Amino acid sequence: MTTAMWQPTLEGALVRLRPLVAADWADLFAVASDPLIWEQHPASNRYQEPVFRAFFDEAMASGGAFLVEDVATGAAIGSTRFTAHDPMTRTIEVGYTFLARAFWGGQHNGEMKRLMLTYAFQHVDVVEFLIGPANIRSRTAVERIGAQYVGHRLNPLGRDSVVYHISASTYGASTDHTSTRSN
Repeated sequence: MTTAMWQPTLEGALVRLRPLVAADWADLFAVASDPLIWEQHPASNRYQEPVFRAFFDEAMASGGAFLVEDVATGAAIGSTRFTAHDPMTRTIEVGYTFLARAFWGGQHNGEMKRLMLTYAFQHVDVVEFLIGPANIRSRTAVERIGAQYVGHRLNPLGRDSVVYHISASTYGASTDHTSTRSN
């Protein structure tokens, strides 16, 4: 599968996910510069410009990063990405997700994850989520969409992470999907 395969444009009623581009830096940093977004995250200093610059550059190089836009306003509200695709095991990770606080606790994150899962399950059998153990907000969010806790492992940076999985068969049987459009 090509890298472009993991960066489609996905759109629902609330959010649009489009490939992240270099010109998105200022808008995305404006969202990410809120320290409260990162307070439960292992990289709790990611609101600082040099730290976020490294994160942004890594996202650009990943070939799977998205800018998340609010459909109603067109404004940047966060980012997420597909990463760690393993064609042999037919798995991919969804992660590196953050949203502006104004969009916490509502339907935007759920719709974003449903768009990504619906797309991913056209190409893989399992989606993984690696989350910092203390990041209760993110753990709760993935549990809400049907992901199951499967254990702990080190992430690519050597940090302890809790691992959640959701399979295509489980997702298809238990989730009310929103309409999606992909390019």
